[in-house]
Amino acid sequence: MTKTIRVNLDQRSYDIVIGANKINYLNDFLAQNNYSKIFVITDKNVANFHLQTLNNNLDKSCITYETIITESGEQTKSFASLQNICEEILSKNADRKSLIIAFGGGVIGDLSGFIASILLRGIDFIQIPTTLLSSVDSSVGGKTAINSISGKNLIGSFYQPKLVICDLNFLKTLPQRELRSGYAEVVKYGLIEDREFFDFLVQNYQKIFALDEEILTAIIAKSCQSKANIVGQDEKENGIRALLNFGHTFGHTFETETNYSDEILHGEAVAIGMLMAAKMSQNLSLITEADYQEIKNHLQNCGFVIDISKIRKNWNHENLTKHLYKDKKTEGGKLTFILLEKIGQAFVKKGVDLEEFKKVLNEFC
Repeated sequence: MTKTIRVNLDQRSYDIVIGANKINYLNDFLAQNNYSKIFVITDKNVANFHLQTLNNNLDKSCITYETIITESGEQTKSFASLQNICEEILSKNADRKSLIIAFGGGVIGDLSGFIASILLRGIDFIQIPTTLLSSVDSSVGGKTAINSISGKNLIGSFYQPKLVICDLNFLKTLPQRELRSGYAEVVKYGLIEDREFFDFLVQNYQKIFALDEEILTAIIAKSCQSKANIVGQDEKENGIRALLNFGHTFGHTFETETNYSDEILHGEAVAIGMLMAAKMSQNLSLITEADYQEIKNHLQNCGFVIDISKIRKNWNHENLTKHLYKDKKTEGGKLTFILLEKIGQAFVKKGVDLEEFKKVLNEFC
């Protein structure tokens, strides 16, 4: 079963190819393009499990390729990594016809895309995500970034890939925690724009965690199509693309406070963040208690830790508030949140009073 989603951005349009054994599509793409050299950027974990599979395909292309293997984890999205990888690529005679392949999860995709956007003022890159999270979120839409001491993804660019290949085989080595983390971004699409999709997930989430290929292909395709539709209308996040940040404003505060460590994974932070945004929506009489409970029940059934005191006993509220104001969605010191009018319909709420954030924070930690 193969699904192909088109991201329509005029000359920057590209395909997302989804299904089992889709890595073979790479050779078709390379045969249609005249690249001088390929630079694969990946991390140690992905290299151990899957690099040989990629290399076997690249060997068929007759294009010279180099592999750059980084450390795993969010800490890799740093200035130091950015500089080291750029210098290594340049030392290996990269030119404007070189291609970067981002082979890994969201960290590798974000970092590699940013490198591609600035190296030699921009060279082509493609995304081959190896996690559910990167398949449905970070590999699609052209957001690239590294982290700053001040916060997550604050230094970056909008730069679209030439192709995204989502091969389901790469998901089979994911730990359950990583798979669940990616699933948070899938649930997000149901919550912000499609009640029927949310209901489908409630009925089928166990099959997703069991890696049912038909269900996985369907939910990845649906998520990518939703994001492609939004990005096609608002590439640079001047309007409705902000809806994709549902749960992220809250979630990023916890990620920043834990220094982007494995103490809380991105999807885990987003899951808690979405529930907190739902609670704020309820507090503002936008959704009902029943809506809130329905969201909470599903996240709990999926195994997400909702009680964040189980992640860390004592959260510093002052620090969390400071992190909040460093969020990209804050404008002129005024807080902006993505809230729900109902399950399946989100909107951008600007000028939210800080007390509303503190109220929700006190209810959760």
